[in-house]
Amino acid sequence: MISLEQKNELLKFWKENFGFREIELNAFRDIPREDFVHRELKSRAYDDTPLPLLRGKTISQPTTVMIMTSLLELQPGEKVFEVGTGSGYQAAIIARIVGSMGKVISTEIIPELVHFARENLKKSGMRNVFVLEDDGSNGMPNEAPFDKIIITSACREFPKPLLEQLKPDGIIVGPVGSQNEQEMVRGIRDKSGKLQLEFFGPFLFTPMYGKYGFEV
Repeated sequence: MISLEQKNELLKFWKENFGFREIELNAFRDIPREDFVHRELKSRAYDDTPLPLLRGKTISQPTTVMIMTSLLELQPGEKVFEVGTGSGYQAAIIARIVGSMGKVISTEIIPELVHFARENLKKSGMRNVFVLEDDGSNGMPNEAPFDKIIITSACREFPKPLLEQLKPDGIIVGPVGSQNEQEMVRGIRDKSGKLQLEFFGPFLFTPMYGKYGFEV
């Protein structure tokens, strides 16, 4: 049984403890998280904890999803690139905020998750998310530049191809560090092309695969 009471408790908790914008909270209200977890875990969809997907990957806990969403400072109409689709939930939240004039391109290297995410996004009615089976750490030059970039797995550093594909004044957000501990980092690319970094405390994500990841 899905707990809407739990969902409302999360919204109340965030309003009291975080500065999330109403457009971000509305996206969480509108996107059914239970559509992005495995059937046997639907009753736990609004637990504020990561939940397992497959091959060691997880769907991030709701508070982490909202923190990363907030750090992106999304605006309607923006084009966003995501590395690590997972079940598609983070992409759906972003897509809801950027709206029908915006676009989300999300990459996932695990074929089973690509299929799972596409089905979940179709079910949720999100038509402005495009999920590709690819190593997203290389970016997507034919779709660049991007207003915002989000990395949803642990990386040693922000991959250089992604930084090159970020617009001036664009924002990149992701967990940077070792396999065992990362810090949430936001980079804002200034008009000269330099990246101004901000740090938002320790997090723990599963490792990034691919050329710029920990595992191949």
